[in-house]
Amino acid sequence: MSIHVGIDVGGTFTDAVAIADGREVRGKALSTKDVTTGILDSLEVLRGQLDLDSESFFEQISRFALGNTIVTNAVDELKFAPIGLLTTAGFRDLLRISRSARGDARDPHDLGPRADILPREAIREISERVDANGEVLVPVAESDIRAAVESLLENGAEAIAVCFLWSFLNPAHEESVARFLEGNYPDVPYSISSRLSPVYREYERMVTTALDAAVKPLVSSHFSNLAAEMKNRGLKCPVQIMQVHGGFLSVQATSEAPIAMFNSGPVGGVTGARLLGTALGISKILTADMGGTSLDAAAIVDGEFRVSSRATVGEWPTSLTAVDIETIGSGGGSIAWVDGRGLLRVGPHSAGSVPGPACYGRGGEQPTVTDAALTMGLINPNYYLGGTIDLDAERARSSVAHYIGKPLGLATDRAAQGIYRLTVAQMSNALRKLTVNRGLDPRDFTMVAFGGACGMFAAAIAEQAGVQRVVIPRTSAVFSAYGLMHADSIYSIVQTSPWTFDASADELERAFDKLQGQAEKWFENEGIPQGQRELVREADMKFAGQIFEVTTRLPDTPFTEDDKEALRQRFIEDYESEYGAGTAWAEAEILLINARVRAIGASKVQEVTHRKGEDVPLEVTQRTIVDPKTAESLEVDVYRHIYDAKEPILGPCIVEEPDTTIYVPPGSKLHVNVDHLSIVLASGDAYSPSILSTKAES
Repeated sequence: MSIHVGIDVGGTFTDAVAIADGREVRGKALSTKDVTTGILDSLEVLRGQLDLDSESFFEQISRFALGNTIVTNAVDELKFAPIGLLTTAGFRDLLRISRSARGDARDPHDLGPRADILPREAIREISERVDANGEVLVPVAESDIRAAVESLLENGAEAIAVCFLWSFLNPAHEESVARFLEGNYPDVPYSISSRLSPVYREYERMVTTALDAAVKPLVSSHFSNLAAEMKNRGLKCPVQIMQVHGGFLSVQATSEAPIAMFNSGPVGGVTGARLLGTALGISKILTADMGGTSLDAAAIVDGEFRVSSRATVGEWPTSLTAVDIETIGSGGGSIAWVDGRGLLRVGPHSAGSVPGPACYGRGGEQPTVTDAALTMGLINPNYYLGGTIDLDAERARSSVAHYIGKPLGLATDRAAQGIYRLTVAQMSNALRKLTVNRGLDPRDFTMVAFGGACGMFAAAIAEQAGVQRVVIPRTSAVFSAYGLMHADSIYSIVQTSPWTFDASADELERAFDKLQGQAEKWFENEGIPQGQRELVREADMKFAGQIFEVTTRLPDTPFTEDDKEALRQRFIEDYESEYGAGTAWAEAEILLINARVRAIGASKVQEVTHRKGEDVPLEVTQRTIVDPKTAESLEVDVYRHIYDAKEPILGPCIVEEPDTTIYVPPGSKLHVNVDHLSIVLASGDAYSPSILSTKAES
């Protein structure tokens, strides 16, 4: 037997999926602070379903894909290791000067300087200077390096970050620091910007380097413990870890640049949604991944998800290339509270798995979104995770009444409904940012909803966001873990390589040749066969006088003079696709700033051959709930074993799966796609027949 495993470590639950000889099993376990224990607990659920002993289970795993929240949580919670930073003399305050304190917030109370990644006193200036042509003007002295490093370590630094002004053109001075650290302090982790992100814009480059150094001590202990434990249990295949750019890297490559694990888990869900969309013939998809801590949303158009070359990590702009995911702090564990102005708020703080929502009975007192849903009757307290966790409905109701109902003068049902509606409003706004704010019509999109909590809110989110169809996969509760198994290995290399159309094509080709050499070396080190290798060439380009760039794809073949006009036209098309028809300044000079090569190692995952629903008859009961729209009592049918349904089902109703709950509001219909084990929710005739059969158009 060959077993493929995908694991997604979330803030509340650790999700797991396995495919073994065509059979798919899935499971959940509570996430733990040490991460490894939660992973092992979820693997134990899979092992039990496959009815294997521990030794046989681990020995037969031939692919192990992992998405995790170690880096994401550290950034979100500002829990960094103490670090020191070396920078060029005169640039000590670069992080504080920043770009601007302004963001999307409209509330002046939310405007202010970004948090410090490290205090000012942990930054040392080094007398060195390289000019804009990469020529050394002021050499770096080892005595200066020694004095700065020793001072930082004496003050408690656990890692060193190095970001010199023009190091992306000439890394010699940063490499001198690296050699000094390796020779004198081999146990001190460090990050240098010329290896991590050799691109211009010193602020974003310094942020990226500082964040990477600040999470390195945290990541090293987690993965060394995990690797040791998995090896002790018999795992023979490598552990592959999802990266922010949408592909896998090995544990070794990840340890060299751990900041690239930010949003590791949510990227798996986007990958899974893209695969499902292709199978169902859906060209425009919005993903909505609602777990215990947050909602993560992304857009997929014609099988491609949007990738940003200036990803925002937490509250900081960086120079990372990343899948564009919109994240808000609204999940099942998000805490509802009343602010000083007497306004109801939900999130961004989460109860997590410990102490968890009030209904868990683990010490949590404040009401969460899960407590509100339980109070409204949307969740069955005796069937949470298939009945493996008992929920205390009375504790949830008391919490909602005390913390929300009493201060706002609302009945308990109305207070719970208020939490539900505010959560929906916040999540629908995330989808509108991806559509309306970018000039796209949400009515053209289908929402793929997943995550353990999303089914209760999916129809309401879609309605408020203007989306008319929702697809909920059978594996929705563990869908990110499912997507992780199917993602490719990807290595992205970028280098600032200024070029204009007046320059020779050979000059640009030399820049790409250098990057492709690094990509080929990575292919060899990762052992990726020739038939599974792909190289993608891209460039960040802009019109002269503009600040930021748009990424454009280049031909895969060597770039020649004959390709210049095609590249110019492709950039103009990409620019207008981003900003609207007619916005391109076609007469202006076009500048190419960064050259990028993405090395892709295609994955090969077992096919799931068990496509039909369970041979268990449809089960229907009734339950009284609080109507999410009116807060009035509403009698609804409750369905289990829904994949045995032969006809569409009209809402209002509830679908109970062992690991998720789906609410279908009045006016919506539920359609079952047995072939792809998905549920389609649509208003009226908004569904497309093509997504209800295997004969989907490509």
